[in-house]
Amino acid sequence: MDQEKIKAGVRLILEGIGEDCSREGLLETPDRIARMYEEIAGGMYEDPAEHLKKRFHVDSSDMVMEKDIPFYSMCEHHMLPFYGKAHVAYIPTDSVVGLSKIARTVNVFARRLQLQEQLTTQIADAFMDNLAPEGVMVMIEAEHMCMTMRGVKKPGSKTVTVVTRGVFDEDEKLQNSFYRMLGR
Repeated sequence: MDQEKIKAGVRLILEGIGEDCSREGLLETPDRIARMYEEIAGGMYEDPAEHLKKRFHVDSSDMVMEKDIPFYSMCEHHMLPFYGKAHVAYIPTDSVVGLSKIARTVNVFARRLQLQEQLTTQIADAFMDNLAPEGVMVMIEAEHMCMTMRGVKKPGSKTVTVVTRGVFDEDEKLQNSFYRMLGR
């Protein structure tokens, strides 16, 4: 990441809204924000496949679900946060990944400027491309600050996105099993 460009951009924003960049409370703000973006947009420089490489052999093809995975992301339209929980389930063929790898895969994609719809799809496709499971289903529930603190100002409203791949596409029984496991 180009830290100097980020700092210069922050100074321009501060000046643009009428702030004095030399006042005590803002002196280190450009540097803080540059470091923050390195952290919250660091997923741009990570390959999700790295997290899905280590696998363990299994003899069953029963559904594996990791639910209530907290995530934080940034809306690419307003560069404001959206955050919530991701739920990922897949039907393994002959191997599974460590449970922490599911959450790490969610984080890789969440730590980018994003659209929730795109985030949901990217997670599902990463599982299909790297694990070759029989199918995957991903559901994301999130609150968007662009809906809460600006524009329509509807705090507490949640956006829900669902993506199915493979056997989940056509199998309503599997989809219902996913929702039951979520407690819905």
